Amino acid sequence: MGPTAAGKTGLAMQIADRMPVGLISVDSGQIYRGMDIGTAKPDAEELENYPHDLIDILDPSEPYSADEFRQQALRLMDKYRAQQKTPLLVGGTMFYFRALQYGLPDLPAADQTVREKLLAEAAAHGWQSLHERLAELDPGSAERINPNDRQRIQRALEIYEISGVTPSRHAQNTVRELPWNILKIGIWPAERALLHQHIEQRLEVMFELGFIEEVQALRAQALDSKLPAMRAVGYRQVLEYLDGEVSYEEMRRRCIYSTRQLAKRQLTWLRNDPEVVWFDSMVEDFEEKVLEFIAKTSSVQESAQ
Repeated sequence: MGPTAAGKTGLAMQIADRMPVGLISVDSGQIYRGMDIGTAKPDAEELENYPHDLIDILDPSEPYSADEFRQQALRLMDKYRAQQKTPLLVGGTMFYFRALQYGLPDLPAADQTVREKLLAEAAAHGWQSLHERLAELDPGSAERINPNDRQRIQRALEIYEISGVTPSRHAQNTVRELPWNILKIGIWPAERALLHQHIEQRLEVMFELGFIEEVQALRAQALDSKLPAMRAVGYRQVLEYLDGEVSYEEMRRRCIYSTRQLAKRQLTWLRNDPEVVWFDSMVEDFEEKVLEFIAKTSSVQESAQ
């Protein structure tokens, strides 16, 4: 677990070199075919040598939910247990991790009347105003939801309007313990400036590899720009550039800013989880420290059984 650009995939592959594991991706962008560069998906050679489940399972036009992820991940975990392998879940979509461990609340169904009311309010006052209202009602949800994520802002407020209960309170009332011993390993740089530097460097590499051309190919499929896949960090900003709404430099600036904000939200989730064991990804040989920790923890768990 960790923020974007922290080195999760590289660490997972090193772990796979040392112990029998089954790799399961926990990334809401990497599930989509054709979204390779902008999601920092392992390349073809890496996937051949280190197969990951839940990568390239859908077209960008197809919907996918956290509940679907949970059900698929649980089946894969059982499969690997039967093969005497340890499931190793790697990624940065924190909501998927939470859904897997605790389940999902039974939320009220969508209400078209409430939805239209919220859309009208957004048209009159802007989505920022709705995000601010959400922050007053449910600070936890507002912190997790990007102010530009209209779909999630609308749904969070809709849940409150219908039930009178905030999404965070619904989540607190839903706990379905996972029948597994869980070891949560979080990696991120102790110095945030180093993470920001890595984010900028990785973005430049993405452009060199053809990120803009990748988005052009998706755009040629006439995909709805409001699809969750097309609203992903980086893709949304490049689409704005291709549509002539912003300059190249402004697009680049927005990509960096949005990625930093994503990393900030991911770190907030991780720091609020007392079960996460943290490793500084910028320390020399940090991978060896992680591997030593896993080995020691596994030995303790085996002794306790």
